[in-house]
Parts: sequence; structure tokens; C-alpha cells
Amino acid sequence: MRIVVALGGNALLRNDEALTAENQRQNIKIAAEALAPIAREHELIISHGNGPQVGLLALQGAAYKTNEAYPLDILDAETEGMIGYLIEQELINVLPADRPCATLLTQIEVDPKDPAFFQPTKPIGPVYEETEANKLARERGWSMAQDGKHFRRVVASPRPQRIFELGVIELLVNHGVVVICTGGGGIPIVQREDGSLIGVEAVIDKDLASSLLARKLKADALVMLTDVDAVYKAWMEPEACAIHRISPQAIRQFTFAPGSMAPKVEAACEFVEQTGGIAGIGQLKDAAKILTGEAGTMIAPDMTGIR
Repeated sequence: MRIVVALGGNALLRNDEALTAENQRQNIKIAAEALAPIAREHELIISHGNGPQVGLLALQGAAYKTNEAYPLDILDAETEGMIGYLIEQELINVLPADRPCATLLTQIEVDPKDPAFFQPTKPIGPVYEETEANKLARERGWSMAQDGKHFRRVVASPRPQRIFELGVIELLVNHGVVVICTGGGGIPIVQREDGSLIGVEAVIDKDLASSLLARKLKADALVMLTDVDAVYKAWMEPEACAIHRISPQAIRQFTFAPGSMAPKVEAACEFVEQTGGIAGIGQLKDAAKILTGEAGTMIAPDMTGIR
């Protein structure tokens, strides 16, 4: 099977952990061990999140003058390289010598007229108290949104349109390489009228980018790993219930949290509807079991309802 796995932020950093290189390495080591059985038996392509890392780099950039700070597309590229390096190295440590791995910086085209540019919703970086959030909004021109009792920076999250390195990714996969790509949803770029490319200030949702990647690679399965054991209907409500097996048509009847579970469900449905493959959502430790329907939520065309 050809499988695309999207690693959520919990694979890199847990909510109560400091954003240190050592913490990220330890978490990625756990992720590599969970993915190794899949890599040994199947063609594997890995994508990952980068929200906290981009937020940290943006904070570091705050030490510079406003016109000297690096834009988000550059920060996306930096985090793709950093996180991809750690994932690649830890996979090499647990896979056979004849199973090569490679990290590829990935540019993804977006529409400059995408409505997301006019209504930022994607949270990145740490949480702030309201006073600090208001100060940063004034000084840096950041958009802020409430996140529980705190606030976080939000940026545009346009839909991915085209993966420029798709041919290279497919070439590597066809030669037995485990490829780490489209990190953080890829580097957002637009194509100018003269055909040249330029980066834009945005963060593409990694799950929607992973779904596009999986569809274009004609993958058999798309697995999105997060910090909850399954998709729940009525999440955080007394009647909350885990969804284990369901069709795209049935799961679309429910409402999920924007910027959290909603894009995962949408990404899964798009993949299943357009390819006839299967999509799974669940915890990292259950990666292999999600593929067989023993854990997490499986979305497949032949599911007639909720099980």
C-alpha cells in the first residue's frame, strides 16, 4: 500500500512541554518507532505540523525591526528543514539500512484571491494574556483570536492548489524512499503573471495539504495522527460519542471545531470521495491499528453509518 501519514503537533511537542530541541527529538523518536512498522511494509510519505515552531521563530524575529523580520514563507521553509531533519534521522535509526529516507522542501501554490487572506483563522505560536496580545497586534500588525482564556496569533490559511515538487516526491517513493514532505502544509507560494513564483504570508493547513498530496500520489490511505483517540460527535458535551467507522456522506452531517478537527474531517472526506481509498484519524500510538480499523476513526466509501 501507498500511505500518507500526517503527524500532528503532539508528535513534536506536548501541550505542557517547553519548545526545546531535546523535547522535540524525544517526541519524534516515539513517532518514528510508531511509524517504523508501517514503513517496513508499505510505501510511506510523511507530512507534519509546524505551528509552535513557526510561532517561536516569529517571536525571535520580533527582536528585529519590522521590515527586517523574515516572512512566514521563509519561516515555513526553515521549520520544514528542521523538523524534517529530526524525523528523517530518527527513522533512519529504527529502519533497515536498505530503507532510505529523505526530506524535501515543498512549495505549494495557493490562490492569492483566496478568502482566507481577508479572514485569518489559523493559530500559530504560543498563547498570550489579553494585554500582551493587544500590544503585539498594535506593534506587529498581527491578527489575534481568543483561544480559551488566552489569545493566539492567527494567520491566513488558504487552500492548497498545486504541489510543485510532486514529480520529485513520486520519483523518490517509486524508488523505495520514505519521503518527509509538505511539512507545515508546505511553503505557501503564488504564481505571478509572468510565471515566476513568490512566497506569501500564510500557513497552509497540513491536513488539507496532506489530502492533496495523497490524492495526487494515488495513495491507498491517508492517516492523520493527533492527540485524541478518535473523531467525536458532540465533542466536550455530555453526550459525546466516538465515531469508529463511517462514510464521508454520514460524517459530513456533523459539525466539528474549525482549525482543529474540522479540517481533518474535510481532508479525509475529500481523499475518500476522490480516490475510493480509506482515511483514518487517531492517536500516534495507534498508527498501525488505525489502518486496520482496530483503533481511531476510519472513513471509507463502503461505510453506511456510524459504528
